[in-house]
Amino acid sequence: MTTCVRIPVASVNGVPLHGADAAPEATELRQRACTELLRQAAQRAGLLPVGDVPATDGTISASAAAAIERLIERDVVAPEPAEEACRRHYAAHPERYGAGERLRLRHVLFAVTPGVDVNALRKRAEALLVSLRCADPSSGAFAEAARQWSNCPSAGQDAEKAGELGWMSREDCAPEFAREVFSRESGAHVGVLPQLVHSRFGLHVVEVMARETGATAPFEDVREAVAARLRNQAFVTALRQYLQLLAGSAALENVDLESAATPLVQ
Repeated sequence: MTTCVRIPVASVNGVPLHGADAAPEATELRQRACTELLRQAAQRAGLLPVGDVPATDGTISASAAAAIERLIERDVVAPEPAEEACRRHYAAHPERYGAGERLRLRHVLFAVTPGVDVNALRKRAEALLVSLRCADPSSGAFAEAARQWSNCPSAGQDAEKAGELGWMSREDCAPEFAREVFSRESGAHVGVLPQLVHSRFGLHVVEVMARETGATAPFEDVREAVAARLRNQAFVTALRQYLQLLAGSAALENVDLESAATPLVQ
């Protein structure tokens, strides 16, 4: 006779993060918890209907993903970097600013293939995007997600480099991919891009790991790029602090957000 083993279900304020028969790995579980903290905060803020309910496989609705982005835009404010801070950063890293831009990229590809449910695929991609935007860049969450979800051969690389595409210029990318990754909106962004990137291959969650801009440009020519980088660093810190506040007032069951490699660890 087969015995069904029930495992302790992790939850945030009573909302389960997985089913009773299988729990995700610790890193994914923490990411689900952080996403759920943000989803519930969006509901309390009136940005998402109370009837919105997440799936036990970690997916969230398109409405929830959009509401979380609005919540973050409203509540997570990164201070504008001071001129002195920009000049100090530029002086320490002049090689990052210049002409001939290249990006070191990694991605998770959700391939659009014949017969695939595009709406379900988008929900999974959007849920992962939110999770990885909240993740500590050093946690290994992106590589783990690439190994688990990506339909790209890059997902088969070693544990630390899964999903990596390496250094790429505009000419190395499909034109529609390059337009979004190298766009004015992406600016000097370093980190997980805040929106899915669309290409002929499908939907991509993309992280800009580093930028190489070739010949060094004068500070006056790249001040906005320097400010954008510092602004992004400040945003990551502010988001972690915001999640700390949410976690501190939540009832968490069977999930540890204080241990290593989570968005709540500085």
